[in-house]
Amino acid sequence: MSIYAIGDLQGCLTPLERLLDKIPFNDNQDQLWFVGDLVNRGPQSLQTLRFVKNLGPRAIAVLGNHDLHLLCVAEGYAKHHSGDTLTEILNAPDRDELLHWVRHCPMLHSDAGYTLVHAGLLPQWSLTQSQSLAREVETALQAEHYTEFLSVMYGNKPHSWSDDLTGMDRLRVITNAMTRLRLCTPEGEMEFTHKGELKDIPAGYLPWYEAPNRQTVQDRLIFGHWSALGLRLDSNVLALDTGCLWGGSLTAVRLEDRALFQVPCEKRSHHS
Repeated sequence: MSIYAIGDLQGCLTPLERLLDKIPFNDNQDQLWFVGDLVNRGPQSLQTLRFVKNLGPRAIAVLGNHDLHLLCVAEGYAKHHSGDTLTEILNAPDRDELLHWVRHCPMLHSDAGYTLVHAGLLPQWSLTQSQSLAREVETALQAEHYTEFLSVMYGNKPHSWSDDLTGMDRLRVITNAMTRLRLCTPEGEMEFTHKGELKDIPAGYLPWYEAPNRQTVQDRLIFGHWSALGLRLDSNVLALDTGCLWGGSLTAVRLEDRALFQVPCEKRSHHS
């Protein structure tokens, strides 16, 4: 079995279809791993969501911030942002089925010696702890009263981890790290405003994967979320958001041999 990890789609189905034409993907045994942000801002959010959902067990998609935004907008806990392309999903006849599927996507997925997460992991967390924390958020999202979590999910505080955190503060820190993190201090205090390139990082912060004493430094991690970072294929860090939405490319990496597959994408009219 081959596993192909694929960068942020954000509602860009046509490039995905072209990418899959390039990949020697075997429907019967191979798997596609999506780094999250399946939807939003691109022109085909509804079609993209249906496509990935219909892949069934051949697809693993971890949750990204835009996927969670979809759930919050659907429940009335967030407003549409300019540039959002979620209305078609919210008006679709299979809306409830699609939203149910999104809610049951994992926050983090580990298999074949790799771990897939949308944004990042805090330096204090080991892989085992990260897996356990991801399950806590998944349990809240999949619970009968999941709207209780969605109603308070948003917010930048607390901006660092403590093992003493409980309740919604605890879940919010986990969610923010796994779906929004780009930068943190060496101690793991998160910064959420910077979306740019490495050369413009604010003083005192560094990319989360460069934090000293990061407990997952020996683990092979795959993530997206940071289009300005671009493609990174380091020994233990694979960054796959290559800015498809912004006219970059859509990227897939075959994990067993690091073979790279890319297709160019059309630039969208607005940036965010």
